[in-house]
Amino acid sequence: MDTSLVGRDAVADRAWRALGAGAPVLVEGRSGIGKTALWRALVARAERAGWATLTCAPTEAEAALPFAALADLLRPLAAAVPALPPPQRAAAEMVLLAASGDEVVDERAVGTATRALIEAALGAGPPVLLAVDDAPWLDAPSERALRFALRRLAPRPVVLVARRTDGPGPTAAPLGLDDDRPGGAPVTRVALPPLDAGSLHHIVRARLDGAVSRPLFARIVRDAGGNPLLAIEMARAVLRLPRPPGPGEDLPVPSSLRQLLADALRALPARTRDAVRLAALLTVPTLPDLAAAGVPADAWDAAEEAGLLRVAPDRVGFVHPSYAAAVRGGIPPGVRRRLHRALADAVPDPDERARQLARCAVEPDGAVAAELAAAAERQHARGAPAVAADLFERAAQLTPAGQADARDRRRLAAVRCRIDSGDHAAAGAAADAATGQLTGQARAEALLLRALVAWFADDLATAVSTGERALAAADGGPLAGRIHAHLTLFHDGPGAARRHAEAAIALLGADEDRPLLTASLLLLFFHEVRAGRPARTGLLDRALELEAGEPSWLAGTIPAIWWKATDDHARARERLHDMRARAAARGDEPWQHELLTHLGEAELLAGRFAAAEAHVAAARELGEQLGSALVGETWLAGTLAAYRGRLAEAAGVAEAGLRRAREVDDAWSRRIHLQLAGFVALSAGRAAEAAAAYGELAGALAGSGIAEPVALRFEPDWIEACVGCGDLDTAGRALARLAERHGRLPRPWTTLGLARSRVLVDGAAGVDTSPALAALHAARAAVPADVLPLDRARCLLVAGRALRRARRRREARAALEAAEAEFGALDAAAFAAAARGELDRIGRRTAAPTTLTATEERVARLAAQGRTNRVIADTLFISPKTVEANLARAYRKLGISTRAELGAVLGRPASA
Repeated sequence: MDTSLVGRDAVADRAWRALGAGAPVLVEGRSGIGKTALWRALVARAERAGWATLTCAPTEAEAALPFAALADLLRPLAAAVPALPPPQRAAAEMVLLAASGDEVVDERAVGTATRALIEAALGAGPPVLLAVDDAPWLDAPSERALRFALRRLAPRPVVLVARRTDGPGPTAAPLGLDDDRPGGAPVTRVALPPLDAGSLHHIVRARLDGAVSRPLFARIVRDAGGNPLLAIEMARAVLRLPRPPGPGEDLPVPSSLRQLLADALRALPARTRDAVRLAALLTVPTLPDLAAAGVPADAWDAAEEAGLLRVAPDRVGFVHPSYAAAVRGGIPPGVRRRLHRALADAVPDPDERARQLARCAVEPDGAVAAELAAAAERQHARGAPAVAADLFERAAQLTPAGQADARDRRRLAAVRCRIDSGDHAAAGAAADAATGQLTGQARAEALLLRALVAWFADDLATAVSTGERALAAADGGPLAGRIHAHLTLFHDGPGAARRHAEAAIALLGADEDRPLLTASLLLLFFHEVRAGRPARTGLLDRALELEAGEPSWLAGTIPAIWWKATDDHARARERLHDMRARAAARGDEPWQHELLTHLGEAELLAGRFAAAEAHVAAARELGEQLGSALVGETWLAGTLAAYRGRLAEAAGVAEAGLRRAREVDDAWSRRIHLQLAGFVALSAGRAAEAAAAYGELAGALAGSGIAEPVALRFEPDWIEACVGCGDLDTAGRALARLAERHGRLPRPWTTLGLARSRVLVDGAAGVDTSPALAALHAARAAVPADVLPLDRARCLLVAGRALRRARRRREARAALEAAEAEFGALDAAAFAAAARGELDRIGRRTAAPTTLTATEERVARLAAQGRTNRVIADTLFISPKTVEANLARAYRKLGISTRAELGAVLGRPASA
């Protein structure tokens, strides 16, 4: 009889309906209540319906086995692995085959590969069911990879998860199933209640050979609380009694599953008891490994008869996961160490041996520590840094005092693995602990790692101070060069950053420290530019050559930042897209997030607002997933809103950004949001407020030592604001500052900004603007239309205003109409509105008539025949002056300027 769903018909139907509607389903209940039975029934129903099923059922022991659950789940998709990009393919092969190559597999690449494989399955046709039983026993790397994939799949597979709810556990759904995601169906929670007496009776009778009387079974039902597993074990315990209890007697068996299993284990022969314990301690209990540990083949018979486990041709499996946990929990510590030792000596797999050794060693042992360290390196290479960190820490604990160097290396390796796992809180704690335990160069390494953790957490002050402590502890040498390279990155001020970069370049070697040397060259180049020194492009060229096509994560965006600053947008775009593709292939989302933000700025500067908006939106979504502060992408979104005329939205971004910058003392954030606040005020016609914001920004830069704020282009707007509020002295100083920036580093934006600013200043000072307007026209002509389309259009707007004020109405109208058209093409609504306002002041041009009057046509045709004005006048009985006036009007309407063109034009069809 199939008893898997006895008493569960209603909840099974409810769960199936939810799955059929695409909603994730979470089956919850106490241990032994029947979650796995319902889970298996739902999976079988999906298979009968033709669904593709991806399943895994991890055990408690397998929770220590990296990617064990993920390998089970992805195995049906193995045929799609060869089509993945190389980093993802290597990661998937590592998961499915436990293979390891020369390179370390990034755990993030595993998540990306998981997403790609499931996405391919989703596009294959039938619905896909992703089913996980006993979710709390998912190994951490598998859990992170699945959570990563599910959060990013759209649509995502139908998900079925089962978990136990014994004790005060988490209320949030596993794998982020209850995360708020656009278009995602809410998770359906299916709580399994206790079974009624009739259902329990069916289940127990089907599972046990012996008969239990109805009165006795009624007491079992009462004490079992509707839990079928507990009822089965209580019935087994009653059947083992010498005689059944009488009607008035209490049940002489415990009502605790753990105690029942302990009693059942004690009732087994000694060799069977040891065999069961050994099986419970193995991650994957196989018969060959257990035989090598001294378990004879017939030792399993009594355990099978007792209903504890099942023996397959090559492995042993417990009837219920709770049985293995109960067995492990009841093993005395001394016996447990002896059994771990026996397993360590028996198993051939080096990783399983290392796990067993880690649990049986009680004193420092150099050989054991070396095995654990080797296992840690393998786990790190396979993309399981958190597991590797635990093994490195245990290896350090077991390293004898006489091997201090090895112990220190293992402690530091554990910290690096914590950083690689993304657990910055654990990494910080591990780095702090290592700093207190280590001395000399090893302590300097620990301090550098602690500084890196602070930098990842956006705590720049701690990163700088801890980095300086690391430098003092290093006392020179190659390690000092590495610390200098990182301090170059941590420092915002160009002075300190340049000094550290120069020191790093002097100490680092081109072979062993290539990525750090490349980063140091790039950072030195960047900070020298920021310090106002001439751009040493040779540093940039040398760094790009050293890269050999593999950008450094430490400073790889600097070439793109430089090309953005010099308005070489195509080159910046190409590099950023290439780097983003590399990051995506590896699954490196923090890197993708930064690159998307840079791409958004590059497209904004290039006037490609739709592309900028898409990149900024993607950066914000990814930043929210990563828990970043969203500073840069939110500022870019606010700037784009201001360009499009949504000034209230942009003002809110500027205000919030300045408030946060004050709270966390973030100088960079303050600078960019001051620029946005000034632009919003200028666009709203509040010139004095804009001038004040820009003046504060200039003051902040003056106090930072930054002479060339590479990404800030505020002086032309500052000058316009000062002119607007009548502060010509400040406008003159700002103009001189802009001229200095242009003289130091001429760029298209400085060329255009300087030209339009001179027109504004000359016009406000009452100086003839004709020379400045001519220079503005030349500057605009010198910059290609696709380089800075917004800046070029703003030049037309400024020229139109100046021409209007000089009463050169026709020229002003032409410039403003062209500006309005260019702003409209860019979707720069704020500027288009300004151009329309200026045009309204002039008065729109009325269309001139183009059809010749009867007199004009007669005069034109006679002139086309070669008649003189006198002959035409005599022929038509009009004066020669009237002939001249009619000819002039005819020339203008026909778009010609000479009598010789009349014959050809008058001979054209009327529609031409």
